[in-house]
This record gives sequence, C-alpha cells and structure tokens, in this order.
Amino acid sequence: MATDYDTPRKTDDDLNEDSIEELKARRNEKATSTVDIDEFDAAEGLELPGADLSNEELSVRVLPRQADEFTCMSCFLVHHRSQLHSEKNGNPICRDCGA
Repeated sequence: MATDYDTPRKTDDDLNEDSIEELKARRNEKATSTVDIDEFDAAEGLELPGADLSNEELSVRVLPRQADEFTCMSCFLVHHRSQLHSEKNGNPICRDCGA
C-alpha cells in the first residue's frame, strides 16, 4: 500500500483517542472493499491443461553453453563454473545438488 509521507502524523495522544468502535468500523470498511477485475483480462493469461498449442511458436533465443559454464549431471541445468561443487565419477555436480 502506498504511503503519503506529506500527511500529518498522529501523536501518541491522537492514537489513544481512537475509540474501539471507530477502529472496528475502519476494519470492516477495509474488509468489505472489492477490487474490480476485468474477467477477460484475467482469463487471457490462463493456460488450460490439454489445450492444443501446436500452432503456437516460441520466440526465445537459446544460447549455446559458454566456455565458463557446465551442465550439472544431477539436475541437468547449466551453471557458471563458480557454482561447481564437485565431480562424481568425472561428472560435474552443482552446489545445489551437492549440498
């Protein structure tokens, strides 16, 4: 929630003056507020399981593994050499899998 730092701040005396009924009313007002969401916008980002995506194309550029990277033989992710934990049977293992 955004905070307006230019508004006057309440002192301890002001905080003690708030009655229980006022505080309960404020809490109920906040709880009953609703957010207006456009159903079309919300449904546009949904992917249905089993949907036919055969005509869709991905626009992701894949880079080959660089000289300072390795592929972990446990999780099969490409990591930077600084993430190398050990080698097991000559196969590199990353810090996440080796821990």
